[in-house]
Amino acid sequence: MVGSVNVDLVVRLPRLPQAGETAGGGEFSVGPGGKGGNQAVAAARLGADVVMVGALGDDDHGQDARADLEREGVGTALVGTVPAATGVAVVLVDQNAENLIALAPGANARLRPGAVATALASLPSGPAVVLASLEVPLASVEAAGAVAADRGWPFVLNPAPAAPLPAGLLRLTTVLTPNEGELAVLAPGGPAALLSAGVGAVVVTCGGAGAVVHDGAGSLVVGAPQVEAVDTTGAGDCVSGALAWALASGLALADAVPVAVTAASLSTRARGARAGYPTREEVATAMGRRA
Repeated sequence: MVGSVNVDLVVRLPRLPQAGETAGGGEFSVGPGGKGGNQAVAAARLGADVVMVGALGDDDHGQDARADLEREGVGTALVGTVPAATGVAVVLVDQNAENLIALAPGANARLRPGAVATALASLPSGPAVVLASLEVPLASVEAAGAVAADRGWPFVLNPAPAAPLPAGLLRLTTVLTPNEGELAVLAPGGPAALLSAGVGAVVVTCGGAGAVVHDGAGSLVVGAPQVEAVDTTGAGDCVSGALAWALASGLALADAVPVAVTAASLSTRARGARAGYPTREEVATAMGRRA
């Protein structure tokens, strides 16, 4: 797992403010976050053996973030400590569970490509999936994709926050997991343009509607189970983390995406980015299967 580890500063409001507006009546809380950390925890809750590659600050937030990952069973030996503040996300959540997020990357911006390459190259051989996201330097993500290719590991990329991606990185990507807004930034020509650029498959997440899988065989719509959503923060990260776990477990993409979508739907039933991330047994129950 290559990506950011943040502390989330969350304000829950009756409604989200408009530009230039101050919205009152909020409730404040602090919790663990960061796309990389969230994805790592989502996979670990499902039973994956997760190793995190990232950077934390030499501050109390960094110590707390590392301890939280370890409590969740995520390996942190490859998470470095750098002389910077730990990354922070300011999250606004309304009564309908919709959110707005602002980021200060802090230590995440200090994650160097060489450190990523060395960390991933140090892992033992054998089946694995490398998952990365874009809250760390792009060059570090490219380094992760290159090592994955060298080791023969599938490379799953969650392109968030959305930004145009280099052609070389697209060719390294086995599965790309944008939401609908991110897809519009990445490829105005849609999933077909990404597939033509060398991406193996594109899984477009559609919030409560589920996801659509695009690959060389065509398109597959995957619906999401209906739940009473409390907080959608971190649900997209749950899709990517759960998808990586499902692929590493040997499932084909068409079978892995329903698992990931179900996990993400279940994750919205609790407050906080990670609090609702389900276990393998909970996902199996929701899908009417044995764990």
